[in-house]
Amino acid sequence: EYMKAMGVGMVTRKMGNTVSPVIELTEKDGEYTLTSNSTFKNTAIKFRLGEEFEEETPDGRKVQSTITLDGDDTLVHIQKGAKDSKIIRKFSKDEVKMTLTVDDVVCTRVYKPVE
Repeated sequence: EYMKAMGVGMVTRKMGNTVSPVIELTEKDGEYTLTSNSTFKNTAIKFRLGEEFEEETPDGRKVQSTITLDGDDTLVHIQKGAKDSKIIRKFSKDEVKMTLTVDDVVCTRVYKPVE
């Protein structure tokens, strides 16, 4: 429902729902890199906390994004474009819980550590 609310086409939605991406967050000298790799598509975004940057989403939309740190374990990612959205990533040793919101649609995805 989230992808549909964002205007993502049916074929891309079906593909996106079948993959299990591996995500990785790294930091060097204050610059973060968030990668997502799957059999469907690989993406990477580079950002500094609190600084706006241009992002191309996995479905090809261009948005202006800002990512901030909430506490010591949560990234808040605001995307502004044709449809504004909010992505919250809460990190723990056991999982990354990602909550995506657009309009009144909320989607949750949980990532487990790779063994």
